[in-house]
Amino acid sequence: MKKILWYTLVALIFQSCDEIMPKAPAENEVLDGPIDGLSAAQTRTFIAGDEAFAEVFTPDTGLGPYFVISSCIACHPGDGKGHPSSALVRFGRFDGGNFDHMLGMGGPQLQNRAIPGFEPESIPVSATGITTFLAPAVTGLGLLEAVSDSDLLANADPDDADGDGISGVPNYITPPEFFTPGSYHTANNGRYIGRFGKKAGAIDLLMQTVGAYKQDMGITSEFDSEDPINYNEADIPISQVDDPEVSTATVNQVVFYLSTLKPPVRRNQNDNQVQQGEMLFEQIGCTSCHLPTLRTGDHAVEALANKVFHPYTDLLMHDMGPGLDDGYTEGTATTSEWKTPALWGLGLSPDAQGGNYFLLHDGRAGSIEEAIILHGGEAEQAATQFSVLSNQDKEFVIKFLESL
Repeated sequence: MKKILWYTLVALIFQSCDEIMPKAPAENEVLDGPIDGLSAAQTRTFIAGDEAFAEVFTPDTGLGPYFVISSCIACHPGDGKGHPSSALVRFGRFDGGNFDHMLGMGGPQLQNRAIPGFEPESIPVSATGITTFLAPAVTGLGLLEAVSDSDLLANADPDDADGDGISGVPNYITPPEFFTPGSYHTANNGRYIGRFGKKAGAIDLLMQTVGAYKQDMGITSEFDSEDPINYNEADIPISQVDDPEVSTATVNQVVFYLSTLKPPVRRNQNDNQVQQGEMLFEQIGCTSCHLPTLRTGDHAVEALANKVFHPYTDLLMHDMGPGLDDGYTEGTATTSEWKTPALWGLGLSPDAQGGNYFLLHDGRAGSIEEAIILHGGEAEQAATQFSVLSNQDKEFVIKFLESL
């Protein structure tokens, strides 16, 4: 009798816990998590990188003295898209036909915050190209990094040889001194294809991570040991903490974390309306730039090697017309050219953006439909084709995009 009462009590306790404790979200409802196939050692490195990605810096641990945000996760909540409150402002100017990032005046990025005792930067009055970037989602980046340059170039059409109005081109970037080419990189007059950032200004995830530590948080590393400078206050870097402020091991752990975050998992892909929207998306020409499928090459991390995946990007630059010309550029891109953003995870964007959509490079579009309509230049024809769809067909396209 006592045993029966005991088992009954235990059952009631567990039933109560199930009713009180929230269920874990489904894998396709969150962006965080490692890619399948990591070894035990790689998983430990992933976890260490995850912890470093969430670290909140303070003046005592090297923050600033000039900065934008105090942690990586603040720009990428839940590994998703950024909010306008953490937007990055970059600036520069043309000088003799070449774009000057005004490094001697605090460029390329505005540090609009400062630790106590210091004044935030201001944009020089001589800057002519000023732009705002919202942070992208960071999932699946290792797969995008591992696509070979030859595969990217196979999709380029700089002279629009096929006459479809789409002429994607690579953006060639001068590498920093610490850059080491991977097996998937091919040099072009000392430059390499950029893959990361709105203008594809970073060649690989190490370059992207080192730049974010310095430009976003004022955190130095062995890869870039000079603090940002506010030239209104001084012409030399000022730091209250010994450099480097973050270890090489930590930087490498964050890079590994970003490399091995799982790609977003599709939702509702068997829904008839989603499938109708997918067909319409292709029919109106969107997949000319938002290429559904890419493949990685050989890679030291087996989980990233020779994988077929579906990011809906060609990682190339496209002229988006005067409406999206921000007067700013990086590498060989023109001021109206933008890298095709990956669309996977799009439907989860509001989870990271406070319940709303903030789309396009600066968050100006408050809905998927508005973002499509604002496409110009090479994408104008596709945007026009979308605009003349019936309301029902537009809803199907949007449902498809939200399923990614």
